[in-house]
Amino acid sequence: MEECKIVLVDDHSLFRNGLKGLLDRCEGYRVVGEAASGEEFLAMLPRTEADVVFMDIAMPGINGDETTERALQLRPDLRVITLSMFGDENYYTRMVEAGAKGFLLKDSDIEDVIRAIEAVRGGGSYFSASLLASLANRMRTRESTPMDPLSTRETEILVAVCRGLSNQEIADELFISKRTVDKHRANILEKTGCKNTASLVVYAIRHGIVEI
Repeated sequence: MEECKIVLVDDHSLFRNGLKGLLDRCEGYRVVGEAASGEEFLAMLPRTEADVVFMDIAMPGINGDETTERALQLRPDLRVITLSMFGDENYYTRMVEAGAKGFLLKDSDIEDVIRAIEAVRGGGSYFSASLLASLANRMRTRESTPMDPLSTRETEILVAVCRGLSNQEIADELFISKRTVDKHRANILEKTGCKNTASLVVYAIRHGIVEI
């Protein structure tokens, strides 16, 4: 696979330096640019060849969601990975809508960072396990009402998805077959209009299925 060119956008130079040092030691990955603000990144983007961008959420001036949206208007091929802290969950909806594909906590290890890069390069989305765990710690389930698009069972499965469980793990926990989980999960995607796990987690937060 071709070398992955990466840009780091974060207003903390110490964090950028640390992440750059880790990535530079990994074969096949190279940091080709850094920016301390959304404005600085957007100014450098036309002359910077990049595949993946690590984007801070809260920065002076333009926030991460607006920066992401503007960047993808200029370069639709970019893959944006959001860098967040435990208290940033309220921004996830905006980042997904802006076009971010990956979500990592800032204290993620380098293995998690590489997994996120490869997931978004392959056209997928990525929520780190530690981030899903932080959401799961704040979850509450709710009873379905006639206004809910999801059944009680589908809601249970969505909560399990937000906890980071695989379809087989969900099947084992709920004492149903994996095929049944596969079918429910397909129905959940269709009913919610979501396309991936990242969108499902944000949907669950937005609609009160999980609480942050």
